[in-house]
Amino acid sequence: MIDKNIELTIKETSQGQRLDVFLAEQYEEFTRSRIQNMIRDGLVIVNGGTVKTGYRLQAGDQLQLIFVEDAPARSVAEDIALDVVYEDVDIIVVNKPQGMVVHPAFGHAQGTLVNALLHHCGDLAGINGVLRPGIVHRIDMDTSGLLVAAKNDAAYLGLTAQWKTHDIERRYHALLHGIIPEDRGSIDAPIGRHPRERKKMAVEPKNGRNAITHYRVLERLPFSACTYAEMRLETGRTHQIRVHMAHLGHPVVGDKTYGRRKERYQLAGQLLHAKVLGFKHPIHGESLRFESPLPDYFQQLLEEMRMPNV
Repeated sequence: MIDKNIELTIKETSQGQRLDVFLAEQYEEFTRSRIQNMIRDGLVIVNGGTVKTGYRLQAGDQLQLIFVEDAPARSVAEDIALDVVYEDVDIIVVNKPQGMVVHPAFGHAQGTLVNALLHHCGDLAGINGVLRPGIVHRIDMDTSGLLVAAKNDAAYLGLTAQWKTHDIERRYHALLHGIIPEDRGSIDAPIGRHPRERKKMAVEPKNGRNAITHYRVLERLPFSACTYAEMRLETGRTHQIRVHMAHLGHPVVGDKTYGRRKERYQLAGQLLHAKVLGFKHPIHGESLRFESPLPDYFQQLLEEMRMPNV
């Protein structure tokens, strides 16, 4: 396993070759699919920026490869309690707690939502691989709220089709630093890998992917100089709400990655909750809509923020 970053200079003999094909040939221990995912995730830098998987190499191109360690070989079932909101033979909707990782990855081989789902359901759709069976979408470890998983391949295909056409209703509630003056607005700003801190995302006008977040102020909290707001996702980029609201100047309270350096409140993670999830049943087409109450710690801080001298 390669465990370090590598820099390459493209020679004339490789000019015109596809980037993903070239890298798959150079590193046979990785599948072409793995290489393509690295490129999409911004872990392959070409001449200081990100490119698409089909980029044609030019002599003299400077490549930087950021290798990350492998995740476990496959997910295993674990007896972990789940807050099941809805379940039938095709799908399961759960309310994920803050602090739970969605699927196994390096550093989080156990205790994930997938581990819990495998124990609860016995089996999940296999189309998305052995590490992410049934997972159609994900929410960050320190974000709480609603998530749907597919229990068979037909359901997985039906759900992912709706995600691709943005026919999913996803509404998040958050506590944000600062007072947002307008009642509602939209943020249309491409998101890509941070140019220097590769574990972070950032607004990247040149190399980012289209990302749109609509927000609505639910309550202004003048005593704490914060805003309680709802965000509706039109797209689903990694860390989208957290990046967009920080870009707007109103980072999510408790966000250790994109938030303020000196956080006033001692919290386990960001106060961001996936509150509403709506979609059509992937098999029989029935419209489904679920709503999750705010976690107790979120509701408690919201009430404290309403009081003077918090």
